[in-house]
Amino acid sequence: MARIRTDLVVHAPAEAAWRLVTDWAAQSRWIPLTTVTVDHQPPTGPGVGTRFTGRSRLGPVRFDDPMEVTGWHPPAGTEPGRCRIRKLGPWLTGWAEIEVAAALGGARVEWVEDVRLRWTPRFADPLVAAVGSAFFGRVLRTMAAEFARTSRG
Repeated sequence: MARIRTDLVVHAPAEAAWRLVTDWAAQSRWIPLTTVTVDHQPPTGPGVGTRFTGRSRLGPVRFDDPMEVTGWHPPAGTEPGRCRIRKLGPWLTGWAEIEVAAALGGARVEWVEDVRLRWTPRFADPLVAAVGSAFFGRVLRTMAAEFARTSRG
């Protein structure tokens, strides 16, 4: 498995950063060549049991990354929020965890994934981890820039 890790301080309160980073459909705006759709949401709202799919496409090449939320603890006061996601796809397996905690200047958002690309050999895991960490760093920076633009207006 490749361990992908990235974090960023977002200039927003932890609760606002949590709402943004766990707005699955909104991730379509930040993840290049990918559309995220919510397939199922419990009647109680976002949280455990929510299922969503990231559909990535580059020309004729495409794949789905179906996921399910298995842990959901929004930030409360000084306690950080944590969301755990299980990857259910035939090509990409593993888990992801998002943590949002109050930090100096806003909220620290940490994104960690332990993923396995079924079609890559294990010796490629360090490369997958490096590329994935850079990629998700870009995703978080794009999300933070969007928040900064929308919170000003």
